[in-house]
Amino acid sequence: MTAEADIRSRLERVGYVADRGLATAMQLALSLRRPLLLEGEAGVGKTATAKALADALDTRLIRLQCYEGLDATSTIYEWNYQKQLLAIRVREHDQVTADIIEKRIFSEEYLLRRPLLEAISLERSPVLLIDEVDRADEEFEAYLLEVLSDFQVTIPELGTIEARTRPHVILTSNGTRELSDALRRRCLYSYLEFPDHARELAILRASMPDLQEALADSIIDFVQQLRREDLEKKPGVAETLDWAAALCGLGIKDLRDAPSKVAATMICLLKTERDLKAVPKETVSRLAGRAA
Repeated sequence: MTAEADIRSRLERVGYVADRGLATAMQLALSLRRPLLLEGEAGVGKTATAKALADALDTRLIRLQCYEGLDATSTIYEWNYQKQLLAIRVREHDQVTADIIEKRIFSEEYLLRRPLLEAISLERSPVLLIDEVDRADEEFEAYLLEVLSDFQVTIPELGTIEARTRPHVILTSNGTRELSDALRRRCLYSYLEFPDHARELAILRASMPDLQEALADSIIDFVQQLRREDLEKKPGVAETLDWAAALCGLGIKDLRDAPSKVAATMICLLKTERDLKAVPKETVSRLAGRAA
């Protein structure tokens, strides 16, 4: 079995269906110990890829959710100030100098490890997910490059902490901001698209193995057609699975049998007022008929 086939097999065992291109990218990231940058529209499964890899490797997933204004310090560590203040008060009447107290309270015992520090502190390599890195600013991105190059961080009170093991790093981006060339050069790259019919059907069957074959096929046909409509937010794979569960919960076995019920379940697939109005009951009936 090739390395690419092996990682695909391991992912399938944890319920994740990867195409050949993504499986190859993940295998190369593991073997070369390089970060993997995943780009694509929201809903294509970028975050799920990191979770599946952690499950496949039977290791811990550490997630750093990026946002505007994120600073480097908050991703590395914080001091447990409440615990430090309590320790200071307890020692107020002890015959010890301020230097001794300071040295004690700025120790590992009072350190709160944030995702980047936690990821390099474990004995076994975790999967470090740096989610939506494009939401953070260029300053944080520059700092991130240093961490991904050296896998060490510096804490003024403790000094430089080197990685015990190197984490498997996956970065995701929705393309809201152009990432730097330096970060792209540091990573392997894969662009994720919405899955084709066969792959999305395989994902659905892996998630709901008892679903009737005809209904499963109709569900995927419907969603694939719905994504071609003029929508603000196309339904992702997670929405497909939610919708399938909703249909089963309502006892719907054929999308054409209960048009009003099926139309009511569009809240599982469409997540804005504009999109709900853009897909009225008539459109649902039309798509259901084609999916049959």
